[in-house]
Amino acid sequence: MEVILREDIDKLGTRGQMVKVAPGYARNFLLPRKLAVAANESNKKIVEQERQAHLRRDAKVQTEAQDLAKLMSAVDVTIKQKAGENDHLFGSVTSADIAAALEKQGYTIDRKKINLDEPIKALGDYKVPVRLHRDVTVEIPVHVVKED
Repeated sequence: MEVILREDIDKLGTRGQMVKVAPGYARNFLLPRKLAVAANESNKKIVEQERQAHLRRDAKVQTEAQDLAKLMSAVDVTIKQKAGENDHLFGSVTSADIAAALEKQGYTIDRKKINLDEPIKALGDYKVPVRLHRDVTVEIPVHVVKED
C-alpha cells in the first residue's frame, strides 16, 4: 500500500515522501496516528501544502536557533561540587545541573538538548555540546570546581 508521510519517521522516510508499506502497518499504525495519509491526488496536494508550511516554519526556527547559538558561544558555565581525594566528585554533574546553571544566566535550555554522553565525575574543564536545532549545535565550556 502506498502512503504519503505527514511526519518524519525513522527508518521509513521524511515528511511529504511517498512510501510503500504493508497494508496492516498503514491501517493499524500510520493512518490512526495521523502519521500518513493514503496516496491519492487530493491528498498529495494537501500534503505538499503542509510540507511547504513546515519548511517555512522550520527555517524560522533554525534562524532563531542560530541567533541563540551566537549568544551562547560567549557563555561560560561554572559548577561547584564537593570533591574528595584525587579531584573525584561526590556525586556527578548531569545535564540537569548544566541546564540549571544556564537558567541562572538567563538561558532556558531543556536538559534533553544538552548532549552529555555520561555524567561528569571529576573536576576539570569540559566542552559540552548543546543541540539547539537539528542543524545547530553549540559547544559550551563547563568548569567543574571544588566547593569550599
